[in-house]
Amino acid sequence: MRTIDVNEAIDNNPFGRFQWLVVALCALLLIVDGYDVFVAGTVLPTLIAEWGLSKPQAGALQAWALFGMMFGALFFGPLADRIGRKKGIAISFLLFTVSTLLTGFANSPEQFKVFRFFAGLGCGGLMPNAVALMNEYAPKRLRGTMVAIMFSGYSVGGMVAAGLGIGIIPQFGWKPMFFVAALPLLLLPIILWKLPESLGFLIRQGKQEKAKQIYAKLAPALALGASDRLVFSEVKGASASIAELFRHQRALRTLMLWTAFFCCLLLVYLLSSWLPKVLQEAGYAEKASLLSLFSLNFGGMAGAIVGGRLGDRFGLPKVVVGFFVAATASIALIGLNPSAGILFLMVFVAGATTIGTQILLYASVAQLYNLSVRSTGLGWASGVGRIGAIVGPTLGGVLLAKEFPLQQNFLIFSIPAAVAALAMLVFAVSNARSSAVARLATA
Repeated sequence: MRTIDVNEAIDNNPFGRFQWLVVALCALLLIVDGYDVFVAGTVLPTLIAEWGLSKPQAGALQAWALFGMMFGALFFGPLADRIGRKKGIAISFLLFTVSTLLTGFANSPEQFKVFRFFAGLGCGGLMPNAVALMNEYAPKRLRGTMVAIMFSGYSVGGMVAAGLGIGIIPQFGWKPMFFVAALPLLLLPIILWKLPESLGFLIRQGKQEKAKQIYAKLAPALALGASDRLVFSEVKGASASIAELFRHQRALRTLMLWTAFFCCLLLVYLLSSWLPKVLQEAGYAEKASLLSLFSLNFGGMAGAIVGGRLGDRFGLPKVVVGFFVAATASIALIGLNPSAGILFLMVFVAGATTIGTQILLYASVAQLYNLSVRSTGLGWASGVGRIGAIVGPTLGGVLLAKEFPLQQNFLIFSIPAAVAALAMLVFAVSNARSSAVARLATA
């Protein structure tokens, strides 16, 4: 009889075809998730015209899905701990695809809000469960790379939304953009068939035979005997409270990370919701304004991958500060009403340094806290970021209702990026001092 630790086996074996399948399926799920999130920005100008919405009303309309995402993360995370990651992902996927499809039948802002809220619930539940499942099947040495690849699916979904918007909205209106959500429902049988359950969940449930079937795909060279037993080791510290995040000289760094999270997600959802509408009002053609959303998400995909590699080489705090400085400059420059080529370049940089920086911020949180408080730290930082996501579209609607000149609008939009850059600069300096003190203490 052998006792086999699946975590050690995953870390010590090559990254195989089965694990690539998990990454591909999770990335595919996030493509659909990203489409659902960014489709709202593509249809917003049409909704404003059709329903006679003011800009503050339109901003509040966008916020309903984000409220749903916040509550979805809070509800479906614990639910998946009880019923399994795979079922949690499938339920979340079904909820947001069906709700997005039904959004196409909305005939009033009130109906639109309800459907978008339920779609947000599903989106909010899917992402953390997909990330958790993928992390479980990735060895430690590759987790950062796999996260970046998987999260790039989110930006691909945004690009698909922008690309379809260019072809569909001018000829057929906004409703078919939501009817398209019926197509991903065809993926549900594939997810139920091919996506594996969490090994940790199966082992904790005592389902050794099912766990062995999955493990055989992970390590086909190792034949398991009937008496062999799989275990899932977890190093756990004492249960952590929020107060623990502020101990051990971490208070300043915790607050700075929360500030950066808030500002970063505010920018992501502000730009994704309002960029096409603002550019149309500035005189750009409808196709150009929707292409800007494509460029924003393409930049997000590139920024996530390049930023992860730069962070490994130069240190995350330095890279994040640099990215936010670039975000400040690029967002401000969009307001100068440049030529189309320069506009798309600036939007690309803005996407790379806002959407792409989300992943770098998550990694920064993971590096700051030890294992016993890491989940608490990630949960609170993400929660503060979600508040920023809700504020972004609403604040954008209020500001745009004041009808400031284009340049002034984007100067105001760039302020959160500047605040985030300053916050991460303080974080980097504090982090360097703390590391120096730790080295002296151990010398």
